[in-house]
Amino acid sequence: MSSYTPPGELVSADHEVDQTMSKKYNLLIVDDEESLRVLLEDELAGTGDFSVDCASDGGQAINQIQAKVYDVVLLDIRMPRVSGIEVLKFIHEYSPTTQVIILTNYADVKTAIQTTKLGAYDFLAKPYDIDELYNTIHRAIERKQLFIDNKLMKSELSRKAGNFELIGQSPAFLRLVESAKRFAASDSFVLIEGASGTGKELIASLIHRRSPRSNRPFVVVNCASIPDTLLETELFGHEKGAFTSAYSAKQGLVEVANGGTLFLDEVGDISPAIQPKLLRFLETGEFRRVGATNLLTVDLRVVSATNKDLRQEVKAGRFREDLLYRFNVVTLRIPLLRERMEDIPILAEYFLVRKAKSKHVKKLSPRALKQLQSYNWPGNVRELEHVLEGAVLLCTGDYIDEADLSMYFHRADKSASESYSNIAGAEIPDGPVSLEELEKFHIERVLKLYNYSRTRTADALGISKKTLYLKIKRYGMQVED
Repeated sequence: MSSYTPPGELVSADHEVDQTMSKKYNLLIVDDEESLRVLLEDELAGTGDFSVDCASDGGQAINQIQAKVYDVVLLDIRMPRVSGIEVLKFIHEYSPTTQVIILTNYADVKTAIQTTKLGAYDFLAKPYDIDELYNTIHRAIERKQLFIDNKLMKSELSRKAGNFELIGQSPAFLRLVESAKRFAASDSFVLIEGASGTGKELIASLIHRRSPRSNRPFVVVNCASIPDTLLETELFGHEKGAFTSAYSAKQGLVEVANGGTLFLDEVGDISPAIQPKLLRFLETGEFRRVGATNLLTVDLRVVSATNKDLRQEVKAGRFREDLLYRFNVVTLRIPLLRERMEDIPILAEYFLVRKAKSKHVKKLSPRALKQLQSYNWPGNVRELEHVLEGAVLLCTGDYIDEADLSMYFHRADKSASESYSNIAGAEIPDGPVSLEELEKFHIERVLKLYNYSRTRTADALGISKKTLYLKIKRYGMQVED
């Protein structure tokens, strides 16, 4: 087996984007001096980097911040009625990712320094050097991005733990990647269909990296892992006092993703109660935080993914047809691993490099590779990764052989021969049976096969753990922990 060489076109070129198409940053200038506002607006809008709005006083500024998500606010301290300090305090509580640069006279420098303790990023004294202001704004944007990165760090690390690159040379896989790159250039919504373990998030990430929004956040929401009662607040945020434990206002993930891409994974698991609110947001870009009365507007692209047949979910009354049409502007279907068996050698070699505990990388024997290519892979690429991780631990030599895979495949082969051998037996009634009875029987069989591991059972069935849990509860199954 030759040494691993990743397909360069699929990996190294993913980040190449025409930066002239990048999304503009939202900027708000708040100052009661009209001549200064006009000057700053002309200078900053003329750079092509910013979409600029203006407010002549603090009250107007607060109203605009409640209606639109801004990246940076240029804020004068001394204004009639509502001062800059009050606006700063409001921004710090209401929209903490928004960065504030204080505009001040030399006489107010002491006050400006105090504003940094209230959350302002920096201050600039009048008259302004436009280059210095421009550079300060971009540093503030970088700080906002770091803030967002830290906010998403925990979920990002947990997702990256099992991640892998886009690896494949089969015709089906190459067509998928080329289609994803082509769709990335537009702003259309994309629905990614594929079974669990096929790499839906990787394709979504590729679309983001190749899009004009690549310099903005890529925010992932796993709709199957968030309880229905929390999904709305995770997406749209909440106001202080909206419910018992809402001790402060919270930005939703749609605000965090503003200007970038929101990836909604496993949208087939979104409850009917949330679907109408999500549809309105997708149609208009407008939403309300839980407990709020005012509308907020964001500009982002939505990429969604599902391991379910949403058309069947619509027929069953579990998914809104109009929401399906909104998601399904463009569809990408990820092939199952058994539909791209020619990719197994390079995928296996990639995983063996990743799983190596030292510089010495184990290799697959021809017989072991043949065994991998003769298996059905119900859990797709993720299952292949787990199998090879176990084989690396069991293997004592330089080559992984059939014996190192035997523990896993003996169990899998047994499932193929036994799991349906009794389908016509006593456990299934004679004559026609309902789909629900057949589904219950099948889930019980697969649970038993995988020693009641819900993770592996869900992967094998091609559903999420949340969906498996709901089906176990629905059918009243007695499941061993």
